[in-house]
Amino acid sequence: MATTTFRFPSIDETTNHPAYPSAVWNLKPDRNGLFPAAKDRGGPVNIAWEIHGTGPTKLLLIMGLAGVTASWQRQTRYFGHDRGDQYSVLIMDNRGMGASDKPLARYSTSAMARDIIEVLDHVGWTGKRQVHAAGISLGGMIAQELACLIPERLASLSLLCTSGEVKNTDTVAEWIGQCVGFVVPKSAEQGIVDTARKLFPVEWLEAPDADDPPSPETTSGCGPAPGDGKYRMFDSNFQRFQAQELTKKRQPGHFTRQGFLCQLVAAWWHRKTPEQLAAMADAVGRERMLVMHGTGDVMIKFSNGERLMDAIKPGTAMVIEGMGHVPVMERYKWCNEVLHERFQAWAQIQDED
Repeated sequence: MATTTFRFPSIDETTNHPAYPSAVWNLKPDRNGLFPAAKDRGGPVNIAWEIHGTGPTKLLLIMGLAGVTASWQRQTRYFGHDRGDQYSVLIMDNRGMGASDKPLARYSTSAMARDIIEVLDHVGWTGKRQVHAAGISLGGMIAQELACLIPERLASLSLLCTSGEVKNTDTVAEWIGQCVGFVVPKSAEQGIVDTARKLFPVEWLEAPDADDPPSPETTSGCGPAPGDGKYRMFDSNFQRFQAQELTKKRQPGHFTRQGFLCQLVAAWWHRKTPEQLAAMADAVGRERMLVMHGTGDVMIKFSNGERLMDAIKPGTAMVIEGMGHVPVMERYKWCNEVLHERFQAWAQIQDED
């Protein structure tokens, strides 16, 4: 149960905390660049990308609404640094966020998937059954479009806390109220608190910082943290999340209201019918697919995950009691191990093709 004594720290408290300079880990990519995608689709739209690791197993991670490459840092470290001789991990800032361009336009999940395909082509990841794709939330919607467009190139598809069509409300009035909640002006401090409550169970937010920061001495390709070079712990899981959000929003041009709203439109208007999802699953291969959803998810309610599982009938369906919207943060150690085990199993299917 949530405690009655927890107090969300202020922005000043967190920015003055000794751990604040090390909130975003200095994980150095093996390759990176800015690719001009969508030249024939109203662009170019420059997409910032990084590859961590040099291993033969190619992993594509697709982030959700308002996420940036650093949002994957727990997975980037696990797969691309601690296991960099086994994995090559491709991460990127979706259009509208981070170091990528943020054009004012009608964004769609299919257009964002085509951005990713062009980056895959650019880095040479073009082989049959070569790429293990994993997407969370909006990233899972983009991953669905990716799988519809290039199913033969996917070695596996993992859809985390996402939906073929988000249905969180029973009435149009409720839907409008939820949308307004995303865009109504509020203080930076309250905005981060409200976002955290949508993404994570309150018990996890109030708990002591459970992260496992890297060390330049033990983590391959990890540089020192700013300042004295040390990676430190925060007082709570919420404070670490708050620090990462502040770091993102204070980096010039990385987070804009325009980019956020354009991505939000793409998420709200994503539509995949059960028939389309079934055809996608046939093309990729259900035995290569994972769908994971938590019963405690309030951002994309669990009923959405149930419908997705019913339509796809994936080889691996995981319903996690009490889990919130972001297992790659909330339960990152477990989530990393689950994905690692699945990638090993799916590689065997690939070898048998």
